[in-house]
Amino acid sequence: MIKRSLQSVIEKYIFSGKSIILFGPRQVGKTTLLKEISKRQIEKAIWFNGDNIEDRTLLNGINSVKAKELFPSGSFVIIDEAQRLENAGLTLKIIHDSCDGIQLIATGSSSFELTDKIKETMTGRKWSFKLYPISLHELIEHIGFIDVIRTLETRIIYGSYPEVINNAGKEKNVLKELSNDYLYKDVFSLKDVRKPEILEKLVKALAFQIGNQVSSRELANLIKTDKNTIDKYIYLLEEAYIIFRLNSFSRNLRNELKRSKKIYFYDTGIRNAVIGQFSPLELRNDTGALWENMMIVERLKAIEYGQHYRNVYFWRTNRQQEIDFIEEYDGRLHAYEFKWNPAKKVKIPLTFRKAYPDSSFDVITKDNFYKFVNGVSD
Repeated sequence: MIKRSLQSVIEKYIFSGKSIILFGPRQVGKTTLLKEISKRQIEKAIWFNGDNIEDRTLLNGINSVKAKELFPSGSFVIIDEAQRLENAGLTLKIIHDSCDGIQLIATGSSSFELTDKIKETMTGRKWSFKLYPISLHELIEHIGFIDVIRTLETRIIYGSYPEVINNAGKEKNVLKELSNDYLYKDVFSLKDVRKPEILEKLVKALAFQIGNQVSSRELANLIKTDKNTIDKYIYLLEEAYIIFRLNSFSRNLRNELKRSKKIYFYDTGIRNAVIGQFSPLELRNDTGALWENMMIVERLKAIEYGQHYRNVYFWRTNRQQEIDFIEEYDGRLHAYEFKWNPAKKVKIPLTFRKAYPDSSFDVITKDNFYKFVNGVSD
């Protein structure tokens, strides 16, 4: 059992008067995390699973009278996969408002269905958290830094879903099942996706473009569809925690790209499974892109679990000057380049330095990544 960094964070908010919403992709360990948290509670947890038809029937259409009967004061209530309920936001609101002195926790493997309704109904009533695949920081705490170094290439190639880590030697089979059975499940079941073959082609196209700028119009031409469909499906893939976008930073310069975006995968193993490519790093031509993807995701994990607040971007000019990753906080910019090879020399673009003289700049390699992924300081 790998202890999740988010456990101690969530435990600080239990019985604080608000509901707790835990988001994250399927199979990332949300249920396991809540089981560990529930073990530490005085009251035995009351569990519901939105994938279970009996549980859905019991909760769908619940009113305040029924809620009070089911959940007396002091109850510790967990509703897993809450996005499967007919009206998740209203159900959670009724339980929260009707039942004094309880702790309600709901999980959702896709935020597009759950978040939209929760925003409308649970304002001021909830704390929200996001759980990612296992972080390098969590692995360091579990097996030590030396063993993480030894298995770093494995993590880049096969990712860090709990089931992947716990089935060494069977990673390809596990990833095949994860990508086939769970990757699109929420997108297909919760939204009107009329062209699933277009969606699958889009995911593969995005997998080949990690680390590069993405144009919806070019993708539409490549896949033989329209730009609006591409934009819609990218949004759905983001909300299902398969991909995320990084927008371009621009403020001072006329030649900065202002509306560009890059697309990354939340897990490099899933990305490699999409294109069926598990070759060793020395045989690949995408090692740099995979390292960049992995480091950005690891940094997002550290920011989320540390409850920090950062704006994140990439930077590029129309003259092809570029910085992989920028964090903005406390009125200052912090720029990062990611290079797998420590021997590769990198300098901050002079244009960026002149435009933002107070910014910091670091190059993150396999030799110095520890501090970057092991926590975020203010």
